[in-house]
Amino acid sequence: MLPTRMSGYLLAGAFCVISSATAAADVPAGTKKYELKYKFAAGETIRTEVIHRAAVKTTIDGNSQTAETVSISVKRWDVKAVDEQGHFKIVHSVDFVDMKNDVTGRDTVSYDSRTDTNPPTDFEHIARRVGIPLTEIVMDADGGILGREEIAPGNTTSTQMTLPLPGKPVAIGESWNFPYEIDVPLRSGRSKQIKMRQRLQLEKVADGIATIKVATQVLTPVDSPEIEAQLVQRQSQGTIQFDIAQGRMITQQIDLDRRVTGFPNATSTMRYRTRFTEKLLKDKKTITRLRTPTRR
Repeated sequence: MLPTRMSGYLLAGAFCVISSATAAADVPAGTKKYELKYKFAAGETIRTEVIHRAAVKTTIDGNSQTAETVSISVKRWDVKAVDEQGHFKIVHSVDFVDMKNDVTGRDTVSYDSRTDTNPPTDFEHIARRVGIPLTEIVMDADGGILGREEIAPGNTTSTQMTLPLPGKPVAIGESWNFPYEIDVPLRSGRSKQIKMRQRLQLEKVADGIATIKVATQVLTPVDSPEIEAQLVQRQSQGTIQFDIAQGRMITQQIDLDRRVTGFPNATSTMRYRTRFTEKLLKDKKTITRLRTPTRR
């Protein structure tokens, strides 16, 4: 996703979460249910390491090009306050980014905000947003966004910032949905509104850790390769682990491997593969590095 959506992951805003728990199957009376809620304390800082790898192979009229991108960043949430209703005021920022981009026939482009003074042109817009407050949100214990303010100049990215929780206790096997809509821009200058949803299911609970399966579903019928080529970057499936007692996500892995044919012409193909991982950090020394840092 990096050439087109990297800034969306790094500078995440939030959808307004509207989730509803729906049973995947009849739940027998007496079945144990689990309450999944966010739990934060005023003054604490939550840091997660985000690793995003993407490879896009495009073939047009028999000529192929592959773009491979990998990025490592640390997402930071500073919990500023918790009110009497249990609503959290959180400031979102990014501590650092370490990025590399390889495209067929071009030199490798890389940037590590911790060591590199001058970012390459491709990464300048991201470098300007590292280490500063980006967005302030007010969220409830179910992950619902009650208020949002963009702090950084020009920060208008709107991507999902929270894991939507069911809003009521759920049993293993039960699922809930997060519906939303996106506008897909077209070459004609117009746009197409597409209805989508995340489907989440409580798969298991072991040692207080809930494993949640998540998959993105496109609800609007799509028969246009132009639209498919853009939607492919927004579809994924994976697994999330949530610490019930601590009230926070501890890991997630989201994967995608899709192929689109017929865009931008009838003989074109595009294969899109990506893996997005995130893990809760407890020790700064555990952060991965793409390369040995060099000072410039």
